[in-house]
Amino acid sequence: MKVKLDYIYKKLLNKFGPQDWWPGDTPFEIAVGAVLTQNTNWGNVERAIKNLKRARSLSAKRIHEMKHGELAELIRPAGYFNVKSKRLKNFVGFLVEEHGGSMARMARGTLGELRHGLLSVNGVGPETADSILLYALEKPTFVIDAYTKRALSRHGFLPYEKSYEDYRALFMDNLSPDVELYNEYHALFVALGKHLCRPCNPLCDQCPLDGLKP
Repeated sequence: MKVKLDYIYKKLLNKFGPQDWWPGDTPFEIAVGAVLTQNTNWGNVERAIKNLKRARSLSAKRIHEMKHGELAELIRPAGYFNVKSKRLKNFVGFLVEEHGGSMARMARGTLGELRHGLLSVNGVGPETADSILLYALEKPTFVIDAYTKRALSRHGFLPYEKSYEDYRALFMDNLSPDVELYNEYHALFVALGKHLCRPCNPLCDQCPLDGLKP
């Protein structure tokens, strides 16, 4: 399986090039983006983050102290703003209570400890937790999303219905724990899913993985 996964990575990198993902000026901004990107596109997240910056509110202290309604209004462009306001405050509450509001202090923890802690936060699922761990804290954990599942299931690696952890294990068990590799690999699956491996009318004849089998 490692040979197949290495092959997929090389084919995707050759097709799409380096993705330079995840955008964000600080680890905290990246973590906020990971919470806000649930069920929306990145353009909407960028608008919400710009609102937070204009209001000088893109900090753990400010978000922790802010009233729910005020935060919801600032992140309105991200959609589901009332739900996401609660989830963002839950994450920031965890960051403040467990790590003194410091992403640098949080990064001192082990991958296992941090993942367990993040998954205990109401509204933080495995994809969001792994995104924070990989992109904001530089921990070697593979992020699985709908793009990854769609591409691999279409090529027969796993049924689409298999769990997040089943898909994650496919990479974690067969690739070396490499933050840079996991970062780029996940971003390349996003590029594949957006441009070619679409939910409807996929452009299989243009796909670099066309004909690939497990």
